[in-house]
Formats: sequence, structure tokens, C-alpha cells
Amino acid sequence: MSPLARWCHRHRLAVVLAWVGLLLALGAGVGVAGSDFGTSPTAQNTDSAKATALLQQASNSAAGKSGRIVWQLTGGKVTKPVAERAMTEALEHIADAPGVAAVTSPYLPGGTGQVSKDGRTAYATVAFDRNVADSQIDHVKELATAPESGDLHVALNGQAFTVNPKPNAVADAMGIVLAFIVLLFVFRAVWVAALPVITAIVGVGTSAVTVILLSHVVTLSDTTLTLGSLIGLGVGIDYALFIVNRHRANLMAGMGVAESTAKALNTSGRAVVFAGLTVVVALLGMLTLDVGIINGMAVGAAVTVVLTVLTAITLLPALLGMIGPRVLSRNERRESAGRSGQRSSDRAGLWGRWAARVQARPKALGLVALVALVALVALVALVALAALAFPTLALRLGASDDGNLPTTSTNRQAYDMIADGFGPGFNGPLVLAVQAPTAADRAAEAKLVTALQQVDGVASATAAPLKDGQTVGVISVVPTTSPQSEATSDLIHHLRDDVVPEAEQGTTMKVYVGGVTASNDDFASVLMGKLPVFVLVIAVLGFLLLTVAFRSLLIPAVGAVLNILSIGVAFGAIVVVFQYGFGAGLLGLGAAGPIESFVPILVVGIMFGLSMDYQVFLVSRMREEWTHTGDSRRAVRVGQAETGKVIAVAATIMVCVFGSFVFGGMRVISEFGVSLAVAVAVDALLIRMVVVPALMHLCGRANWWLPRGLDKALPRVSVEGPAEEPALPRQQPVQEPQSADVA
Repeated sequence: MSPLARWCHRHRLAVVLAWVGLLLALGAGVGVAGSDFGTSPTAQNTDSAKATALLQQASNSAAGKSGRIVWQLTGGKVTKPVAERAMTEALEHIADAPGVAAVTSPYLPGGTGQVSKDGRTAYATVAFDRNVADSQIDHVKELATAPESGDLHVALNGQAFTVNPKPNAVADAMGIVLAFIVLLFVFRAVWVAALPVITAIVGVGTSAVTVILLSHVVTLSDTTLTLGSLIGLGVGIDYALFIVNRHRANLMAGMGVAESTAKALNTSGRAVVFAGLTVVVALLGMLTLDVGIINGMAVGAAVTVVLTVLTAITLLPALLGMIGPRVLSRNERRESAGRSGQRSSDRAGLWGRWAARVQARPKALGLVALVALVALVALVALVALAALAFPTLALRLGASDDGNLPTTSTNRQAYDMIADGFGPGFNGPLVLAVQAPTAADRAAEAKLVTALQQVDGVASATAAPLKDGQTVGVISVVPTTSPQSEATSDLIHHLRDDVVPEAEQGTTMKVYVGGVTASNDDFASVLMGKLPVFVLVIAVLGFLLLTVAFRSLLIPAVGAVLNILSIGVAFGAIVVVFQYGFGAGLLGLGAAGPIESFVPILVVGIMFGLSMDYQVFLVSRMREEWTHTGDSRRAVRVGQAETGKVIAVAATIMVCVFGSFVFGGMRVISEFGVSLAVAVAVDALLIRMVVVPALMHLCGRANWWLPRGLDKALPRVSVEGPAEEPALPRQQPVQEPQSADVA
């Protein structure tokens, strides 16, 4: 890494201009190509997927996107002539609009069921062609809301009319500002606070435009950009901070700027590259799930991490060269002028004293740390659970419905009007695709409709009339409960397991339960089934990477177990806040509901990578000292003392960045923010700073044991950098202070 650092230092202006040029070029590409994000997660080989495929094969309008136009009349009924005339005219224009397959109006014969019993609310369903363009849907939105007046209120919802909340730029910027303040407060130097932030912003900006272009090639969710910003800002600032901190220590020891930059990149820079690699491996591990939209989000997040690492090891050395010794405060520059190579590990300080205390009493502090971990989780859960495992075991995946959107959203307003006028289940009807090739099958379909109307939890069931020659029918089933309700999920399984098989018996009829609500339920079931395997795969990959990096079996094993514990903290936090609803309302995140299906999968990948980051930064410094001295006790103490401050600051920054996204107005991003902020705080400050050093002190030289045969077989990767000082004889370790002296 030293040659790269020296090259970037010598050609610093060219490096900075290259990054600026790259950002501008990619931005120009986005201006020409635009974006192509998807919004609907689906799972293959499920009942809902088969229903959609059957309807598409039959060219049924139910296979395309659909949406609802909902309206209410203040102080009167929607059948009032003035309201009926205005909405009828609008619906006629919509029926003639390009991309529209069909419109069902409450004012036509047979449409009385689309008017509420009190007459105040009505809705029309708009079915679009399968290949409808977004611009055509936007045109329909304009036509639908045109009649709105002081007395007539019109709102839209449904799959076609879904409008996701836009990210809150103020909330996002809050994390950056807080990170800058934390760095400025701790290091008392403006450039120390500015450099990590600048580097992270460049990395995130470059990755954002890259991901937008990537959306034309890979299926990406429309939340990928916000998720990438969340991850990129957190790891980008942290990665740059670790390098800057090592550079500052080198300068304080009397090195020149060029030499210091090269050594910082050759030590902390190596750790940053390896840490970034662990995050990328964890994210790309999601590809083993083989779920299209998850694959896309994993690739998008991995691209973000790769680019933030590249900025840290290229742009940052160039900026350090431009700034020179001003990366130190004035007082620090005066101190470094008279310093002649004193090792920072010999200097005392808060984290040095704490590391000595952990070394002196590892058993007691290890027990205290574990007890404190349980206490912290219980506090976050508002003492609702007795242990961390309880909320995690209650995890329920699904999709929150429009009832959790802000009240200013047209989707939320339509949801509320439908729920008040017709019942909450009308917001998520089930669509049953019926393959009925014979007359007997069509008779069986009619019997099925009658049976469905008698099922508990079904508000209504109606079949669309079949035209001559059609063999695929559609039955619409309206539950009595909301789309996100657990009772609705139970109803879907009851229909598939009991009602439908009974109706199919003795016939050639085939029935598949589909629709958006059923599709979301299937997607959640598929991911929940794959989650344990994914955790195991990620744990094994992390173990292998750390084994190669640290030539140890014990350290990777402990790290893998503690990483799983961190993930449990993350899951517990989102279950308590979002699934149980403790605090979600105060944060403006809607009512209690299921956790978005793909959140736990991404949290596993992200949190495992971040946990590995802190493990790499901590243990790489310990191993560096171990290679110099051969003294395990000193290596653990020095490694903790020298990385404790920067890990604590890095964790604080990540908590600020992740926490700021909680207030962005997007429930799914808020789930990421809450889970990652809580987990990072516990992982960095408690697990890495107390539990890991305590256990390593207890294990002693066993920390660095590796079977001789395995040591020869594994490739050699130097995370901590080359040993530039001769190692001391391991039989004569450096004299350690007595326990009584450091207590």
C-alpha cells in the first residue's frame, strides 16, 4: 500500500481532479439515461407467482398493475348529481387514456357495491396494461384528481398509484453535521473533522450515480439509493477516520507528511481494505438467497462500499498531502516538533488506563459486560422482554400497508377513506386465479365463491364473469382485516391449505391465491425460511476471512459468535419499536406492524460486515504489537489502548448517521436506522471494548494458535502491515506493569 500512498501524495492534484471528473461524468450519464428502479418484490415458485403467471398467460387485465380512485363528498352523498357528473366524466376520460385496460365505475350498473353503506365514499378501480409506462400512469393521476374541489376530495392508492415517501434531505444532512461536530469535539482540529466527511461524501456521491446507472442492468429497489447513503456515510467516515488517526499518530511521533501518509496507508489502510472486503463479502453473500430484488440491493450496497474504500485509499492520501501538518491542531504541532519517535502505545490516556484495567481484571469485567448487554437490550425493549432472544424469536416479516404512511400522503388518505367506508380489508383484496377449462370446473368455481363467502375473516367474495372462450377466471376476496394484519396472513394460509383443496377435489380446476397482499406474504415466508441458512453462510465466510487475516482459530470463532449476538440486538430493536410499536408513533413511523421482508436479510449482511470492521481494526493493531513483541498480554492492552478512542468515535459517528435516517419519513429506512444504530452502539462500545479484550486476556497465547499444517496451507495476507521493527524474543516479553499499579 505504501507505493499507492506515495503516488497519490505526489500527484495529489491529479487524483482530486480525477475523482471530481469521474463524479461529473457519471452524473452526466445519469442525466441522459435516467433511472429504472423497481418497486415490487416477488418470489418465484409461490402460489401468488403462479396466479400472476396464469393471469398473464390468459391476457387478463388482473395481471397488470391496478389502482383505486377514492372520493368523498363533504356533507353529502357521492350519488349527488354534481359529484356523480364530475367523477363520471373523469372516469370516462381515464377509460380512453392510453395504457388503461379497464375501469370499473360505481355509477354503472352493477357498481353499487363500490359505494359505502352511508353513501359518503365511493371508489373506482383502474386496471392498466401489463406494459404501461410511468408517464401514462401519471396522466391518469392528473385526470383522476381534476374534479377535486372544496367539497369533493379525491385520493389514490393501490399498486399502480403507490407513491413512496421521498427521503428527508434535512434528516440525512443531520447525520453528516453531527459526525462533523463529534470529530471536531474529540480531535479539536477542523481538518480532522472535515477530511473523513469530505471523503465519505465523494464516495457516496460517486456510488449513488453509479447505482442509478446500474438500475438499467440489475433489478434494484427504489430504496437502494437511500440504503446506500446510509451505509456509505457510516463506513466512509469511519474508514477515513482510521487512516487519518494513524497518520496523526505518525506525525506526532515526528514523521514527515509523505512518510506518515505511506505508513498510515500501509497499516490502517490495509485494515480498511480488509474491513471493506468483509462488508462486501457479507453483502454479496445475499446472492446465495437467489431473490432478484435482494440480489440487486446487495450489489448496489456492495458497490457503495467498494467506492468508499477506494476514496479512502486514493483521495484521502491526496488530501492529506494538500493539507500537510495542519491535520494536527496547533498544540499538537508544537508537541510533535520536539518528539523523536516515541511510540504512542507508551503514552497514557483514558483508553490506555481502561485497557490496563480490562487486563488486570478480565473475569470480572467480562461478566459485567455480559450483564450490561442484557440490561441495555431490556432498556431498549422498555422492559417488555426478559432477555434479548425473546423479541428476536417473535420476528414477523411482511409488508406494512398504507395505513402507516404520513397522513399527508394521498395513499394514506385513500386508505383511511376505504377503511372507514368499506372496512380495512378492502385495502388489500386477494386475487384468486381460477383455471377452469370445463363446464364442470366453472360450476365448481361458482361453488367456491359461495364457500368463500362463508369463511371466517372474509368480508366478501365475488367472481368476474367469464366471456365466451375464456378458461381463466378471477375471484376477488376481501378480508375483514388490513393487509398487514397477521389475521390476513392466517386467512391466506387457510384458503390454500383447506378451502381451495376441498373445492378442487374431484375436478380439474386449479386455483391459486394471489394479489399484492398474498405476494407480500409469500415473499416474507420465502425470506424467513432462508434467513437461518444465510446467517450460517455469512458466519462461515467471516470465520474464514479472519482466520486468513489473523492466523488464528480462536479469534475468528469468538468474533463469529459475538457478531451473531450483535445481529440479535439489531433484530430485537426493530421488533420492539416497529412490530410491538413501542416508540414508533412518537417517531412518526406509523403503528405497530410486521417488519419489511428484506430488512432482516440486509441487516444481517450489513451488521456482520460492520462488526467485522471493528474486529479487524481492533485485532489488527493487537497482532501488529504481537509480531513486534511476542507478548500477548501487551499486544491486547496496546491494541485496545490505541484503537479504543477511534473505535468509540467511529461508533458514535455511525450511531449519528444511522440515527438521522430514522427521521427521514421512510418506514423501511427507519427500520434500518434503528436496528443498525442500536447494534453498532452495543457492538463497538460493549462487545469490542470490553468482552473481546477480556476474553483475549483470559486465553493468552492461545489467541494466536493455528495448526502448523493449516498455517502452511492458508494464503498469507498481512492486514497489520509488514513488521518494520525486529520482533523481540518471545521468551523475554516486555515487562508489564503490575495489576496493583494500574488498578
